[in-house]
Amino acid sequence: MARTRAKDYDDKRQALLHQAALTFARDGYDRASMASLAADCGVSKALLYHYYASKEALLFDIINTHLEALVDAVEAADRPLAEPRQRLEALVGALLEAYRDADAEHKVQLNALQLLPDDEQRQLKALERQLVDRFAAAIGALRPELFAGTSLLKPVTMSLFGMLNWFYMWHREGGPVSRGDYAKLATVLLVSGVEGL
Repeated sequence: MARTRAKDYDDKRQALLHQAALTFARDGYDRASMASLAADCGVSKALLYHYYASKEALLFDIINTHLEALVDAVEAADRPLAEPRQRLEALVGALLEAYRDADAEHKVQLNALQLLPDDEQRQLKALERQLVDRFAAAIGALRPELFAGTSLLKPVTMSLFGMLNWFYMWHREGGPVSRGDYAKLATVLLVSGVEGL
């Protein structure tokens, strides 16, 4: 007879993912072992293996869950019929809000995704592309005549991601710049840059 899942299986899995992300972010993927991950998570190694067959499976799930949450947040915030600048600011704000309490997951995504097998990288990069494509559509709507038939849209879009992806390195909750403030600032910088092209 198949073993049934505990009612709190998903909650425990989320807690394991977050703690494992903290460990990977602190120690690096290569230096973390299943034993050290289990110890940091406050569970036995056997229980950790109940959830994840390998360190690689754990890494994949950390990044996959993180990217799915980002995609869901940005999709929920998108209003394609809104004024382009407002649309872009809403997307930036949604992404920065989704990054809240996910610094470790974000760092693991940036630093360890390339350590996974090619087929798993492809799955994760498809999620990254969904994010990039949605932002590119919003940026393209700022000046359609500028971007049509040129190769400018990708570098402009990736420049915005360059600002947003490193937000976690300098931002401090309760500091002088809130997430909402930075969403406005990043949007103004991007829009002003596009207007100047």
